[in-house]
Amino acid sequence: MAEVLVFHHGQGLTAGVRGFAEQLRRAGHTVHAPDLYEGKVFDSLEEGAAYAESVGFDTIIARGAAAAEGLPAELVYVGFSLGVLPAQKLAQARPGAKGALLLEACVPVSEFGAAWPRDVPVQIHGMDADPFFAGEGDVDAARALVEKATDAELFLYAGDRHLFTDSSLPSYDEHAATQVTHRVFGFLDRLK
Repeated sequence: MAEVLVFHHGQGLTAGVRGFAEQLRRAGHTVHAPDLYEGKVFDSLEEGAAYAESVGFDTIIARGAAAAEGLPAELVYVGFSLGVLPAQKLAQARPGAKGALLLEACVPVSEFGAAWPRDVPVQIHGMDADPFFAGEGDVDAARALVEKATDAELFLYAGDRHLFTDSSLPSYDEHAATQVTHRVFGFLDRLK
């Protein structure tokens, strides 16, 4: 079974993110889900993004790196939207990563290093008309990563929702989220 570090999205460590982590635990994985917002959960993405901006994205990434300290190097990093920042940085820069699951966001690989590590498989999931994922360049960064990485997959889902994987939010899309979960379990199973 895999050891997984899950980073929440811009609204905080919501019930939906905790539920996702619990699904992984029930499947036998060891899961860590740190709170990068120090207990704050926001009702809207705009409020959460404003908080992240006020704290600073570098601080959010540093909190993610701090959460990894003391954990084994052989982690699978999972990031939901904003949580992709620390997940992707750690997968690229912390030696020993077993894999990365980037949900609803992806940044250019050059942000955290020259290239994606050859031995780190990655899956990226997002909606094809999500104004953030598709409209702000994340899908382009994801396509570039898939093109150059040794073991990378991009899954696009029909729709325009952001945070469609969080079952506790109005943006939740059960059908697409179920597909994501199925593919995530398949990814983790092959890492054994």
